Amino acid sequence: METKILLSGLCVMFSCLVFGQPYLQNGGKVNKSNQVYTATKTDESGVLVSDGGSLTLENSKITTSGHTSSQEKSSFFGLNAGVLAKSGSEIILNNCTVYTSGTGANGVFATGKGSSVILNNDSIICLREGGHGVDATLEGSLTLNNVYINTSGAHGAAISTDRGGGTVVVNGGQAIASGEDSPGLYSTGTITVSNSIIKGAGAEAAVIEGANTITLTNTNMTAAKGTRDRGVFIYQSMSGDAIGNRGVFSMTGGSLSWPSATGPLFYISNTNGVINLSDVTITNSSPILIKAAADVWGNAGSNGGNVVLTADNQVLAGKIISDDHSSVSISLKNKSVLTGSINIAAITIDGTSTWVVTGDSYLTTLSDKAGISGTTITNIKGNGHTVYYDSSLAANSFFGGKTYTLNGGGFLKSLTSNNK
Repeated sequence: METKILLSGLCVMFSCLVFGQPYLQNGGKVNKSNQVYTATKTDESGVLVSDGGSLTLENSKITTSGHTSSQEKSSFFGLNAGVLAKSGSEIILNNCTVYTSGTGANGVFATGKGSSVILNNDSIICLREGGHGVDATLEGSLTLNNVYINTSGAHGAAISTDRGGGTVVVNGGQAIASGEDSPGLYSTGTITVSNSIIKGAGAEAAVIEGANTITLTNTNMTAAKGTRDRGVFIYQSMSGDAIGNRGVFSMTGGSLSWPSATGPLFYISNTNGVINLSDVTITNSSPILIKAAADVWGNAGSNGGNVVLTADNQVLAGKIISDDHSSVSISLKNKSVLTGSINIAAITIDGTSTWVVTGDSYLTTLSDKAGISGTTITNIKGNGHTVYYDSSLAANSFFGGKTYTLNGGGFLKSLTSNNK
């Protein structure tokens, strides 16, 4: 009898230490701590909660090594994710580690309306292609508080939403993506970040697809040149992953660093891009600040980018470039400064802001009544260059087709009056 009890006790002990098994929960409410969960099979999650279940897991480790049988199902539904909440379930991870080494193995995933994951002081590492750090789809939601994320595979953004949209709220922490085509943030939904560090170490700092948003407050962002050579990208792929055509990128405080010497800091194609910048420290090594242009997405002739940029107490540098299928509208307010040339755009400048012209520029419309004194414009520093405006447009009737002298040399001239 004693021998049987001893063996039974050893078996129980061994089962607790068994280098981990996957954890599956259908419904119910469970609290666990100090666990080790391991998944090694194809399409197998380390932790999966479904059918409205609720799991709180503390001080635990989840490790998966199996590959996905479908990258699409992994991206849209969380197949093969390290931790997966679906069918209206909730998972709370406190002081946990999630480590995935299989293809298509996202770290933490919430899919479906009512499904959510809350992460507090956790670490997430994803090594292979298609492994996003965290991902929310089909109205799932994620809340990250002081979470560390590192992804190194291709097509694996550190923080992402995908088909059907999702909501991600990030407070503090750090997210790094270093793989090819793996931005720091990829939004087909709503991503809100504050007091964090975001790095696209092999690609863009942020990408928005469709009518979706990224909002950042007091966050430091860095992009890398990568194969695409763009710092922040707003577009519509027409793949069905995201509906609509109005991507909104808003950033207040913090910093944005773009080290490329060639590609644009902001690139917008086949959609309407809204960019709001307020008191952001921008380091732009590229000669191009904004490029709005047609590319490989959408229907030829109607697939340009339409940009509305609002700068509030903001310093900006670089060219504004727009092709024949695109448009750019710029508003400078509250002591903002733009240094660069414009090939075609509308610009509004308040009495406290300044445009420093670095090359001959062409405007559709100019709104700058506060900067005009007689026939001199005081808040456009021409540096000897000429800025042309279209006097045939009603919005420019205030200028009367006249030529104005720019502060620091140069002129504002009408394009439709033989430049006189």
